[in-house]
Amino acid sequence: MKRVQDDPERAGEIPSPGAGGSTRLELCDITHRYRDKKALDGVSLTLNPGIYGLLGPNGAGKSTLMNVICGNCRPKVGRVLWDGTETRKLGATYRSLLGYAPQQQGLYDQFSGRRFLAYMATLKGISRKKQKEEIERVLDYVNMTDVAGRPMGTYSGGMKQRILIAQAILGDPKLLVLDEPTAGLDPRERVRIREGIRKLAGTPGTVQCPLEKSPKEEKPTGSRIILVSTHVVSDIEPIAQEVILLKEGKVAARGSVEKLCEAYHCSKGLEEVYLQVFGHCEKGNVDKGETGYL
Repeated sequence: MKRVQDDPERAGEIPSPGAGGSTRLELCDITHRYRDKKALDGVSLTLNPGIYGLLGPNGAGKSTLMNVICGNCRPKVGRVLWDGTETRKLGATYRSLLGYAPQQQGLYDQFSGRRFLAYMATLKGISRKKQKEEIERVLDYVNMTDVAGRPMGTYSGGMKQRILIAQAILGDPKLLVLDEPTAGLDPRERVRIREGIRKLAGTPGTVQCPLEKSPKEEKPTGSRIILVSTHVVSDIEPIAQEVILLKEGKVAARGSVEKLCEAYHCSKGLEEVYLQVFGHCEKGNVDKGETGYL
């Protein structure tokens, strides 16, 4: 079986901090253990603006990788760099550039959507003077202005996912990390979220279309990095410029959908690549989504 290797040129010299005003995230030989289990094993990645899909079975290391990127977990070995500078040295500056949308957990059901966003905006250091305008901007984007006064405990699963995306884009972050953004949603909500992610990859501050509207066909050309972790191939196959397949803590393969299909001689799309890399034993635990994909 042919394996797609990282492009050695992409793991070359690290640019000086902020060189050229670039947006660049680098993971350099990241290794992390939980007791006797190696969750990540020498992961090296370079992410430039665009949408990246992170695929892998349970236990592959996806959650650990996201925690390392978000600064919630310091790796035993390796470094995380933002524009050439270690993120741990950037501190609050890096956190202000980061937006994270977890799975549906930890929401304050008694809070209204608007109150929750105000709380998150305060945690992100957005001034009260700017909060109202910023909250209305993200509510409009996720098409939830009309229900923002309702308690979040009354929201559907799709609405909860959208409010989590709304809090993640508060402050117009350069880096977005989305953990299973369509988990448990019906097909219509899946499509809304997926196409919203497509629009989010546009130039920060210029997004005008809410999630309800139909997407444009052209690929985004903005300056935001979006990493989407999912089990649902159909969530990222149409929108990801690159897919990263994580297996037993290592990058098993990465590349565009077209390049991966070509490398693995797959004519049926990313689903077939997934089954080749992770094995047909995964079929019993597959989330097929709205189109029958993984």
